[in-house]
Amino acid sequence: MVAALSPSRASDFMQCPLLYRFRVIDRLPSPPSPAAARGTLVHAVLERLFDLPAHQRTPEAAVALVAPVWQSLKELEPDLASLVDDHDDELPGHDSWYAEATALIQRWFTLEDPRALEPAERELYVEADFDGLTLRGYVDRLDVAPSGAMRVVDYKTGRSPSELFEGKALFQMKFYALVLWRLRGEVPRMLQLVYLGNGETVRYSPDEADLRATERKLKALWAAIQRAAETGDWRPRTSRLCDWCDHRALCPAWGGTPPPLPEAAAVLALAPQRSGEAGLAED
Repeated sequence: MVAALSPSRASDFMQCPLLYRFRVIDRLPSPPSPAAARGTLVHAVLERLFDLPAHQRTPEAAVALVAPVWQSLKELEPDLASLVDDHDDELPGHDSWYAEATALIQRWFTLEDPRALEPAERELYVEADFDGLTLRGYVDRLDVAPSGAMRVVDYKTGRSPSELFEGKALFQMKFYALVLWRLRGEVPRMLQLVYLGNGETVRYSPDEADLRATERKLKALWAAIQRAAETGDWRPRTSRLCDWCDHRALCPAWGGTPPPLPEAAAVLALAPQRSGEAGLAED
């Protein structure tokens, strides 16, 4: 069992300690949704597109990947097939789930030109130790210039957030930048969030002070998680996000009753499983 934290689980605890408990200790599954499955499909197509020679990375080639990539995803996770109407594996009409996925992929070509890109890494798993705490996660794309400068790219199939929620997305990117700095000895030059929902790109250039502050924040967050694990105090923190919580019916803030804590709760809280971190896209 390794003390470990990912951007998703860190965000869970910051949003609501009880949500962290539900996902990490109780391991309550979140029901898969068509939107999450669509995000997974789009991410997979954009990753697979770079297997083609540069001159073949066209919108038409990307759209042609939708059906075979979706079939591959269903073979890996058969439950995905029940989320959308895919009779006979034919692509339905314009207003379908597939058409929405295709539109997101086509919009990406208005934001970046894959013919001019040669990613150094795609779906890169990164992991580094910070004084006994392992920080880990998956980077959608890492671009490295001939000079060695790094650009960390993350695709989001939703719309760009308001300023109120933009910090959460940048926190995730600073998390990746911190781990890459530790692994490669250089601060990434650019953090880039590509929002396919409304065709916007958010860019941020971190510096060492940024990443040191992120490290301090993560260590303080981990100390709070350790205190909650020792005391069993996973109190809920209500916010507007409660309206979208999959576990609201079990939350005492909304009249629910959480399941009893398992005997190994303290151990489970500090060593989240790696599996599932790169499952359905969380955007």
